[in-house]
Formats: sequence, structure tokens, C-alpha cells
Amino acid sequence: MKKEMDRYKYSIIALLFLVVSISLLSIQHVQADDKVIRVGMEAAYAPFNWTQKNPDNGAVPIEGTSSQYANGYDVQVAKMLAKKLNKKVVIVKTAWNGLVPALISGKIDAIIGGMSPTAERIKEIDFSKSYYASSIVVVVNREGKYGKATKLSDFKEAKITGQQGTIPYTLISQIPDVNKQTAMADYPQMRQAVISGVADGYVAERPEALTAEQANHSLKMISFKKEEGFQTNTEEISVAVGMRKGDADLATVNDVLADWTILKQRKLMEKMIKTQPVTEDDGKNKFFSQVFTIVRESGSQFARGAGLTLFIALVGTLIGLVIGLAIGVFRTKPKSSNKFLYCLDKILNGCLSIYIEVFRGTPMIVQAMVIYYGTAQAFNLNLERTFAALLIVSINTGAYMSEIVRGGIFSVDKGQFEAAQAIGMTHGQTMTKVVLPQVIRNILPATGNEFVINIKDTSVLNVISVVELYFSGNTVATQNFQYFQTFTIIAVIYFVMTFAVTRILRLIEKKIDGPTDYLPYANQMQVEDAAGEHYSLVGGVKK
Repeated sequence: MKKEMDRYKYSIIALLFLVVSISLLSIQHVQADDKVIRVGMEAAYAPFNWTQKNPDNGAVPIEGTSSQYANGYDVQVAKMLAKKLNKKVVIVKTAWNGLVPALISGKIDAIIGGMSPTAERIKEIDFSKSYYASSIVVVVNREGKYGKATKLSDFKEAKITGQQGTIPYTLISQIPDVNKQTAMADYPQMRQAVISGVADGYVAERPEALTAEQANHSLKMISFKKEEGFQTNTEEISVAVGMRKGDADLATVNDVLADWTILKQRKLMEKMIKTQPVTEDDGKNKFFSQVFTIVRESGSQFARGAGLTLFIALVGTLIGLVIGLAIGVFRTKPKSSNKFLYCLDKILNGCLSIYIEVFRGTPMIVQAMVIYYGTAQAFNLNLERTFAALLIVSINTGAYMSEIVRGGIFSVDKGQFEAAQAIGMTHGQTMTKVVLPQVIRNILPATGNEFVINIKDTSVLNVISVVELYFSGNTVATQNFQYFQTFTIIAVIYFVMTFAVTRILRLIEKKIDGPTDYLPYANQMQVEDAAGEHYSLVGGVKK
């Protein structure tokens, strides 16, 4: 009994030591840096903010990347405010829906990304004075049914969309008898929807619409007279700097913006509209030539994104497999006769059941948001992005693999357990020497399937700004405005990776299975002829 107790004690101590060691290496307390202001934005909402490949025209490097820079109206405003605060600007590229959680959790210090101070947002964060005010318009296909619209009533029964969580999307309801579509994640997606005919138009601010027209001549901005357009209040058409509740820098920011007149706003916006990088499409370029051009110019970004995707998927799958094997072995072990150990087993089994059900029953994108932002907000701990990605994929995969392993263990004939017990083998010896080798072979196809799924599911990690393949590809699309061509390349890369992984796993399976013409050693006989040459005699035939 003492040996069994010691095994439990040492196993728990080793596990705790491993967890603490990894945590100390990868986690740091969230602390404010007085010399830096971390500004969150999409860097994909031109002309307010965009991503470019060089530091030209006053662009600022994007955190976590080696060759990407952010520029635009928001970036220049951020630089102006940082200079007054005597701080250096660091741009943190963040998905729109992740901006407020990132600010509250301390991942960023300010949101300068075209965000309006709505009543709902004011409950969560503070806002500065307005740094830009615009009008609301509709972007349509120039040659489409609504290309000559002049008032809201002209869009009767039109399929209109907008960006999720924004004021323009809520204003769609003002259009009489409109066919309001589901909100979309970003403006590149909406532009493609209008170009392809999926939507008849989308609602946006005037600067974004001007950019859309400049980027693609098939798009057209429909503006309205005051009495025939959207009815808005000052807060709905204004954008402001979002900051945490009680931030001492807010007063200084307001002092700077007090002198930021409408004339200065318009002058800077006009400059940014002319400065933004735009790849014009005159309709003469062929699809495949455009694809090859994108690969040639942005191949390194795709390669880095694909590399990180494979790394996260591979490591996450392997760690998940180890977690699954450990849980599977533990949950199938015999019940202990010791009351204390029996109760401990019940408690651990209950905890493992909760872990499995929670991570199998919730989407990985939700888990990413909760783990990455939640740990910072609840425990004041800052997970490094790549480590957070590995943690999320690993524990998610572990929950699925534990059930796969349990099924694999149950598939082994009970007679093998009984035979091992009959010759005095412990449960641990039975598992490691008899059962698990068979289980690993049996679950290999399912493990490979999890690997393939993880390659594709890493795309959801863009919500915490992990620069994987989808994130990298989306960045390229915001630079060249050729969305269909760019995402075609991304789809091909995903297919190549998953197809290659599938083929490699099939070869591994065949290697483990051994040759199909295998004969037991007992049926073979080694013979030495008169000349001293050795050969095998199988079934009386020389081999």
C-alpha cells in the first residue's frame, strides 16, 4: 500500500512541478509600461487603419511581426497622442470583436480603431472626445440594380449587410422593407460579398467607402441628402479613443483632442486616403496572373503563417495525445481497495469528466477568448500568444483524445488483461507493455484526423492575433484588395498541408502493420549449405 501511495505522491508532485515550470517560463504579470502605449486596431479598415509591408509614410511596426507595419488616420492620431504623453506607440493588431476584451484585460492600453462611443461600450470602457466625425453611406456594385440609388427608399428589398458590432450595421433597420443580412466580420469580407453578388450593398462610413471605390472600380459609394439618408446622432457618426475605466492618461488625451479641429481632421483624412496602398484592378488582368503575382510578392508571409500553423497543430496534437493517453489509462484502472485512494480517484474522475465535457462542448474560438483574455483580466497574468495558442489547442485536443483512447482500450480483448494479470503484471505494466501498443495503432487514424482538424482550426486563433496562415493571408488581402485571389491561395495551402499529412500518416500505418507476406519465425529455418552460405528455408523452399 505504501508503494501505491508513493506513486500517487510522486506523480502529483512531478505534474505540479512541470505545470509550474512551464507557467513561469511563459506567463508574466500584466504591468503597465510608462514609456509605451499599446494601441489596438484591426489594421484592416482603410483609410482609418491598414497593414503595409514597409515603414513608408510614417507607418508603425505591428507587434509580433517582422515585416508588417500599420498606417492610416488612426495610426497618425495615435502617434500624435503618444508624443504628447511622451510615450512610444506599439500597434497590436486585433480582431474587431477582441478589441474591448483586450483593453479590459490589459493586453492593450487604448483602442484607436474607428470605434464609436455607444452607450453599451461606455458601460465597459471610457472614451475620449471625438477625433473624427463622418457620414454614413452605402457601398454597392456600380453595375448592379442599386447603382443609381439616391435615397434610402431606393433600397427596398435589397440585401444589405454591415460589420458585426458596429453602428452602421444597426442603422440598416432604417431602410424601408430592407432584407437585412447577417453581419460580417470585416470590410474585406463585405466588399467581396458585394462584388460576388452575395449582398447588394453594405453600410459604412464615408472614408471607408471612398477607399472601396479606389480599390475596385466595380464598387460605388451611394451618399444621401440629409433628409433622405440615415438619421444619426453625434455619438453614432463620431469615433473616439477607448481607454480603461479610470485611466489617468484620458485627461491628457482630451486636452490634445480639444485642439483637433474639424479642419485638421479633414486635412489628415484626405492625406491618408491618397497615401493608402491600393492595387487597382482595371479588369484586364487574368485571374491566374494575379495569383502568381500575389505569391511572388507575399510568399514569405504565407510561408511564415503556414509554418506557425503546422507547428501549433503538430505540437498541440502530440501534447493532446499524451493527455488523452494519461486520462485514458487513469480512467480504466481498477478501483483501489484503500478508501482514501478510492475517494481520491472519484474526485479526480469527476474533475476529468468536467474538463472533457467543457472542452468538447464549447467552440475553440470561445476557449481562445476566455483563456487568453480571461487569465489576464481575472488573474492579472499575461500569456504569450504562441504559448496560449499551444495551450488552447493541446487541452482542446486532449479532451477529444481521452475519449478516443478510452474507446481504444476497451477495444482490446479482455482476455489479454486477464492473461497479464495471471502472470503477475500490474495495471501499469499491462497498459505500457500489452495494451497501449495496440491502442496506439488502433487510434492512429483518429489521431491523424485530429491533426488535420487542428491544422484547419488554428484559423480561429486569429481572434487573439496569432499570426497563423489565415491571419497572414487576411493581412495580405487587406494590402492588395484582391480577396478572391488571395483566399484561393490560402485554400490551396491548407489543402496541400492536410493532404500531405494524411499521406504521411497512411505510410506510418503501413509501416506499423508490417509486410503483408509476413510468416511466423517458427515456420522459417536457417540452413547452411556445403559452401558455407546461409539461407532461409520456408516451407521447404529456399529463399
